[in-house]
Amino acid sequence: MKLQEHFVQSVRLYYKAKGEAWLQQLPKLIQYCEQKWSIKLKEPYFLSINYVAPATMEDGTEIVVKICIPDEGFLNELEALQLFANDRMVSLIDSDKRYGIIVLKKLSPGHTLAEVNNDEDACYIAAHLIKAITKPAPVHTRIPTTGSREEQLRQLVYVNPNGVGPISQQTLDQALRIFTYLHQTTKFYKLLHGDFHHYNVLASENGTWTAIDPKGLIGEVEYDLIQYMLNKLPVHNAYDVIKKRVEIFTEELHLDKERLLLWGYCHTVLATAWTVDEDRSYNTQFFGGIEIFEKLYKANFGDVTYLTS
Repeated sequence: MKLQEHFVQSVRLYYKAKGEAWLQQLPKLIQYCEQKWSIKLKEPYFLSINYVAPATMEDGTEIVVKICIPDEGFLNELEALQLFANDRMVSLIDSDKRYGIIVLKKLSPGHTLAEVNNDEDACYIAAHLIKAITKPAPVHTRIPTTGSREEQLRQLVYVNPNGVGPISQQTLDQALRIFTYLHQTTKFYKLLHGDFHHYNVLASENGTWTAIDPKGLIGEVEYDLIQYMLNKLPVHNAYDVIKKRVEIFTEELHLDKERLLLWGYCHTVLATAWTVDEDRSYNTQFFGGIEIFEKLYKANFGDVTYLTS
């Protein structure tokens, strides 16, 4: 079975030996899916760290099968799909917890929000979708809070006393202090998508847009928008694009602009650190976002250090 090379590399990078063992089992898992649901999986989509492919059930229903490593992330995503459960989130048809499999309704025509050329139009679509899917945090849930992201950054600071890739120790420390400040002052927790961006928003029936691949997270709505603002940026003039996105999200969703920019800064530091590879390569677009959020904050509210001193 020939797998996409970048997919194999990504699984090995993120999951190490566990990922290698899972890759070896993948042909059997695909066969298991075909037997359990009486389907034939077609060629997979462009893959990241999960195996995702379209198929058709016996009654003609078009579906998408997602095979994941059955870890905490898979369980969080499964619960998030169950909790969101509305017509603006992709529909869950079935699942298999033991083997990390999710069966979803296939969205048609299925092109992503990244294909909308006008950035402001795309941003308004994203804002309206976030408004439609966001709901109060459940009382009892396994889904982690944004505090888990703070802990991930704290661990990075601890094991990297000289910084991570291009990120200085000073920047890491400041981002961690801002994370802590924001969590100490959070008032309203919501159920969040957890990985909301252009490529996780698909066109569906009747001209509507639907969210896919929720990671599941509990926190402030402002936090859920940062990954979107870091994606599909131009090589030049990224500052003005992010500035306009901040304005649209703030106005359309009645958000706290100061907290949005603060979440932007500390999450962008963490997101950049996630991309640093063993060869010290990293996502330069994300790294540039750190300075952009810092400049936007200073332009609107002054020096950030007064919050954390």
